[in-house]
Amino acid sequence: MPSCWPLVSEAEFGPPRSGEFRATPEDFVVEEVLGFAPEGQGEHLWLWIEKRGLTTLEVVRHLARACGVTPRAIGYAGMKDRIAVTRQWLSVHLPGQQAPEDLAARLDALGVRVLEQVRHPRKLKRGVHRANRFQLRLSGAAINDELEARWAWLCRHGVPNLFGPQRFGPAGRNLIRARSLLARGWRKRDDREGMLLSAARSYLFNELTALRVSDGSWRHLVSGDVAILDGTASQFAVDAVDAVDAELGERAARLDLHPSGVLWGVGTSLARGDALYYENAIAERHAVLCQGLERAGVRMARRALRMRLDQPRLERDGREARLDFLLPRGSFATAVLRELIDHPTLTLSTEA
Repeated sequence: MPSCWPLVSEAEFGPPRSGEFRATPEDFVVEEVLGFAPEGQGEHLWLWIEKRGLTTLEVVRHLARACGVTPRAIGYAGMKDRIAVTRQWLSVHLPGQQAPEDLAARLDALGVRVLEQVRHPRKLKRGVHRANRFQLRLSGAAINDELEARWAWLCRHGVPNLFGPQRFGPAGRNLIRARSLLARGWRKRDDREGMLLSAARSYLFNELTALRVSDGSWRHLVSGDVAILDGTASQFAVDAVDAVDAELGERAARLDLHPSGVLWGVGTSLARGDALYYENAIAERHAVLCQGLERAGVRMARRALRMRLDQPRLERDGREARLDFLLPRGSFATAVLRELIDHPTLTLSTEA
């Protein structure tokens, strides 16, 4: 039986009790927070949509077909869950053209409501949105006073910024395929969307985060860390000295900045000292994945080890609870839920 990446709340409260989420799509609502407004004119038609029971890529294909364009003409900021009610922006390149008059009706028949249409000069690019707002409903034995205590602890200290199980596919099959592909040499024709490369990098990041969760350094700066400012991509190296600057330590305690971990690829890590020790341990433990990613030409990047729950709210009514919070783009609500409830779909295996 594979082990799981550790829970930060377990030392304080013990393992969470069983709970349910996403019994219906309405139990899991996600709304994209763009952070800017379309300009109202330009070659690209931007659509604010609400979907149920569809992945973002399925909507992209439907929209391309309805508008008579290729999927490449469609832009989106992020991938949204299938079993959920999700709202997000999509863009369609329609220079000098109007959208089909029956576009909204055709999409509505497929489970996609068009809430707004507006023009913009540029295509919507991946990762340009600021955050995602989650409104979740939980039920089951885990809904008790302890849940509220766990929630308060996570709001105060943050949550490990783990990639969710959906990144690794059913039963971790994306990760198994990634290991096989990277061992023999990655080729784009075998992984056109880069899904397997992403699974491998995500797994290595989760392994690194798990190392730092195990010794408690996931929410504290250590010597040689690379800090990331909360809610931004701004980062800076922390001097490799015996004691981290007291002011930086206080800012980390306030969730104003976070330690970071490497997203593996070609390049030289900015980490030094104690922080580099963790990365070297991962490189030694998972040499096949690390070397395979480098041979594939993936560029090294960094990701915060911790995420802050922004505008958090919990309302409890008997055996049901409603959670409302914002997470930065690229962060997973399932990483929050696994700290609160025990559910088989939230299991994150450390076996590759």
